[in-house]
Amino acid sequence: MKLLQLPTVALEQRIKEELELNPALEEESAEVESDDIENEFEEDNSESDDVNDFEEKEVDKIDDGYELEDYMDAGDLDAYKYEISNRSADDEVFQSVVVEGPDFHSQLEEQLGLRDLTEKQYSIGLYLIGCIDEDGYIRRDLDLIVDDLAFSQNMTTTKTELEEVLQTIQEFDPAGVGARTLQECLLIQLERKPVKAKETHLAIEVVRTMMDEFSKKHYDKIIRRLNIEDEDLKDIIAEITHLNPRPGNSEGDNKGQMSEVVPDFNISVNDGVAELSINQRNLPELKISSEYIEMLKEYSRAKEKSIKEAGSFIKGKIESAQWFIEALQQRHQTMLVSMHAIMEYQQEYFASGDESKLKPMILKDIADKVGLDISTVSRVANSKYVQTPYGTFLLKSFFSESLSTDGGEEVSTREVKKILQECISNEDKRKPLTDDALCEILKEKKYNIARRTVAKYREQLDIPVARMRKEI
Repeated sequence: MKLLQLPTVALEQRIKEELELNPALEEESAEVESDDIENEFEEDNSESDDVNDFEEKEVDKIDDGYELEDYMDAGDLDAYKYEISNRSADDEVFQSVVVEGPDFHSQLEEQLGLRDLTEKQYSIGLYLIGCIDEDGYIRRDLDLIVDDLAFSQNMTTTKTELEEVLQTIQEFDPAGVGARTLQECLLIQLERKPVKAKETHLAIEVVRTMMDEFSKKHYDKIIRRLNIEDEDLKDIIAEITHLNPRPGNSEGDNKGQMSEVVPDFNISVNDGVAELSINQRNLPELKISSEYIEMLKEYSRAKEKSIKEAGSFIKGKIESAQWFIEALQQRHQTMLVSMHAIMEYQQEYFASGDESKLKPMILKDIADKVGLDISTVSRVANSKYVQTPYGTFLLKSFFSESLSTDGGEEVSTREVKKILQECISNEDKRKPLTDDALCEILKEKKYNIARRTVAKYREQLDIPVARMRKEI
């Protein structure tokens, strides 16, 4: 069950760990069939009950209360019975090269070393840099840092001295680093601009004196207080929104954009028929070490106690290797059966890509269809991605509750959320649609939904309230 809930990338790492921990497990070869292992133990060895027990364990296959034959054709079974991976010899192998540079704090320390500071100021600067969090802020009060330096560094200093050094750090790149608040972070970036146009001066005034009104989008108040036109306010908003509110996370954000989602399943559509495959990329074929089997055959014939103890150790490693191989087989089979059931249940959607064709589907629907426990289906859906001709999606996003229209038709809540998204995308940003207005639109489309339910779906879509969506 633990292997089942792992996505493809995590499973690759888990297999590598098992190969390192268990010398009886090897890769790059077909799995040793259990009959071969049984033959090694057919000799009479009445002194070793443990070895006989192991022989029985090797013959028995894992039984989880269901048979794969119920869900697959006999022709398909042979391939999954003897193979862990569908990798072939001519498959392209990808190898990632990672180049690691200095981290965020090291870059700040390098810039600190270039400044003309006293030894005490340099020590204070190093400590302050250590207090900067991953977003680039110093959240800790300077008075408390004064106490920290006294107790941990045996350094007597004042808040004024800390502010002087902090001001130097706030001149470092990236702009805005070392700020204590968002307001201070934005001001640092605005004041750093070499040429201050009219909109920059106005933006500085707004951030310095009207930050609360700006964050709450009370634009009318800003216009009245600054005595400006709507076009000026647009320029101010553009000036502020192009700043970086998290200067410390600049590198992290870039890395996040470069990260690749590795799909666990792939669905292709040929002549209107959806076809399923499981991503086995970089998953090695596994077998039990023939060397360990030979060692166990020798130890099983021995009479000495010490040698028999060594044989028991070898037997345990082989058992563990065989268990791991069978667990991977069972994971593969369970994932294939469950995803195939999901694909059949949502056949109309996968054939067309039309989200309105998505049926309401809960974990119990698939569990009942394949004869598995709900928790097992949940592990299959958790953190897994499926690649389709219409995009790559988190598998659990296809599960949704049902909703009845005025005509009594059962529809997926995902369909309702899609309508909400479309309405909000096409709304007049000067007058965004309120939850009451969205509720009325849905009622016109025969979806009888309460306002609080609309608010819940909007929050699930990570869409803010109407006032926060307002634009000039």
